[in-house]
Amino acid sequence: MTDTTSQFDETEIALEAAEQPAWTAATWFAVLSMAATSFALVSAEFLPAGLLTPMARDLGITEGTAGQVVTATASVGAVTALFSNVLIGKLNRKTVLVGLSALAIGSNILASFATDFWLLLVGRAGLGIALSGFWALSVAVVARLVGANATGRGMAIVTLGVSLATIAAPSMGALISDWLGWRFAMSMTAGLAAIAMLLQILSLPTLPASTSNSLADVFRLTRRRSIQLGMLAILLLMTGHFAGSVYVRPFLEQVTHLDTKPIALALLGFGVASVLGNVAGGRMADNSIRLALAVTAALMGFAALFLVFWGAHMSAAFALVALWGFAFGMAPVVLPTNLSRSAPDALEAAGSLMVVSFQVAISIGAVFGGYIVDYYGATAPLSLTAVLAAATLALVLVQPRR
Repeated sequence: MTDTTSQFDETEIALEAAEQPAWTAATWFAVLSMAATSFALVSAEFLPAGLLTPMARDLGITEGTAGQVVTATASVGAVTALFSNVLIGKLNRKTVLVGLSALAIGSNILASFATDFWLLLVGRAGLGIALSGFWALSVAVVARLVGANATGRGMAIVTLGVSLATIAAPSMGALISDWLGWRFAMSMTAGLAAIAMLLQILSLPTLPASTSNSLADVFRLTRRRSIQLGMLAILLLMTGHFAGSVYVRPFLEQVTHLDTKPIALALLGFGVASVLGNVAGGRMADNSIRLALAVTAALMGFAALFLVFWGAHMSAAFALVALWGFAFGMAPVVLPTNLSRSAPDALEAAGSLMVVSFQVAISIGAVFGGYIVDYYGATAPLSLTAVLAAATLALVLVQPRR
């Protein structure tokens, strides 16, 4: 066994041996504060999908350039995911979480008042730090709140915030930006982060650091072939998703010729379908992770490809956007499960690599999607999504059975 394995085995044994706390009112309140934080952070992350057109127009930039606000968030987040557990050292975890929420407040306010593209990027970079820091700590914190045997139940509540944000952020952002402007819509995410921070202060118990990780532990894990394949699956599928999904609104405007309200309805359908996909992905992953990954990639590729062919028809566009949402809802369950199956002895290190893979994929997807939409039109990013989803499906066929 490596040093990494020994460290994480000892941590897991200590957690399992500890007395499991009861689900008291205080426990529920603390876990719900984590769910509120995930809702606030992910709402801010996904908001540009509904604001892209008015934001680009106001700042005097192209829609492809405006889409790079996603790149800034993800690029900084990828670096943060590697170093966050090392940098926070022995700091109290409650203090760190409250600090991350404060950073999200400041970042969203800065972005909402940005007078040029570069100031907007700085604000989004701060959000990237808050996002990755929160997710890097979330599983460990939830395990301490509810006990190791109930971590899954606790994380299900926390990720409910992600599902709700997927539904609310793009559609509500599109509507609010149409009524009150994109700056007001973005400033609302600062208010959500402020509410989450208050809930954290009131509900989270003191959480002294119980362990610290080294960067060597994380890098050592990347030597495993199964980890490499799991990270590659994330990179391929999520690069494809974010290359196309960020530009769904321009596609619906330019190809389907929809106005703001039907676009908001289509994005709402995407969000609702993603919740259903989340449930289906969890059940399928428990039965066969290879099948779950194959279905996720196949559905996303099908939806993107046939949007290119049939997206001019409103009914087809609505149905295919919803199907894409269903596949995207499966992905955050299936992809991390696929990766974690390769490292049952080092789940925390695998979690760091998972966050890095997601954030790098978001960055690459936004960069290529922005370039393609500016030079080749609104249908081109969706074609890239279909190609990379097909590549993910091919990867499943060569991946060893587990």
